[in-house]
Amino acid sequence: MKEEEILALLRLQKTPSIGDILAKKLIATVGSAADIFKENKNTLLKINGIGEYAVKNLLNNTQQKLAEKELQYINTHKIKYSYFLDDDYPKNLHNCIDAPVLFFKTGSIDFSNKRIISVVGTRTMTNYGRSFCEKLIDELSPYNPIIVSGFAYGIDICAHTNAFKQNLQTIAILAHGLNHMYPKAHRKYSKQVNQHGGFITEFFHDETPLRENFLKRNRIVAGISDATIVVESASKGGSLVTADIANSYDRDVFAVPGRINDVMSKGCNDLIYRNKAHLLKSSMDLVKMLNWDISPISLPKQIKLFEELPKEHQKVVDYLQKQQQVIDVIALDLEISVSNLATILLQLELKGIVKPIQGKIFKLS
Repeated sequence: MKEEEILALLRLQKTPSIGDILAKKLIATVGSAADIFKENKNTLLKINGIGEYAVKNLLNNTQQKLAEKELQYINTHKIKYSYFLDDDYPKNLHNCIDAPVLFFKTGSIDFSNKRIISVVGTRTMTNYGRSFCEKLIDELSPYNPIIVSGFAYGIDICAHTNAFKQNLQTIAILAHGLNHMYPKAHRKYSKQVNQHGGFITEFFHDETPLRENFLKRNRIVAGISDATIVVESASKGGSLVTADIANSYDRDVFAVPGRINDVMSKGCNDLIYRNKAHLLKSSMDLVKMLNWDISPISLPKQIKLFEELPKEHQKVVDYLQKQQQVIDVIALDLEISVSNLATILLQLELKGIVKPIQGKIFKLS
């Protein structure tokens, strides 16, 4: 894209009273973002839906300096971006009238994957929510979906980190610019996100996480995916807003049921009760509803990375590749002492190859 056009898009993005819907209409009518700022007032006023106030803001040069500063940041830091008329713009977002005209991205995001799901929920996750989220992503891994979430506390970060473990692509949608990280405690996951997918934001690099930005962020979370899954939610919360937006886009919404008296299940139970979400008991409910069960995509599992393991370690990995099992049975079957096996399993766990589950049972991560 020519520098003049990206600069005009950035200026358009910062112009007060010009939202994404209006910006797309202007570009479609005039021909390009750069041409918008070359038009005279009378021509712009003839465009349906454009009022005096919007035209006054468009012709004000105040936003030009902000656009120039952002372009300098983009060039200096080699920030990638997607324009809604480009071929690499996500197909699902293309169908959302209010999707961003332009967004910025980092990492190695690949939208060629046809299976994209958003996993959202409360920031105050319970053990029930964590367990379901982990199991869901674990069981969906053979279908190789992209896992999208908002990088927040609770269910969001649980979804991202379990995508790492399953070697799945994950995308974190931010409510602020790339020069910030919210919450700060999650900065430690930034490298893994970029290695397994990346970050997406529509906000300029120095924009802070304002309250209204989170609501804007939620429409991208809902719009970029084939389906939105609400794992846990109280009777009010951002994940319910995301579910409503997904419904408005005519996307599938799933909710995990819980006991009627559990505070963090009230939102999910209400979505199901009001027919705003499909009841999600297990991963297969989603697989069948989205028709993924027709032909699962084979995922290049981490097993390929285990070739250089010591012989006894590889022996254990090969065993667990076929089944999960109790440590005593593994030791008996492989003719290894329990103490020796415990040491091997600990080393494999530290490498992220195996993980223990309840009852001294071990399985591959």
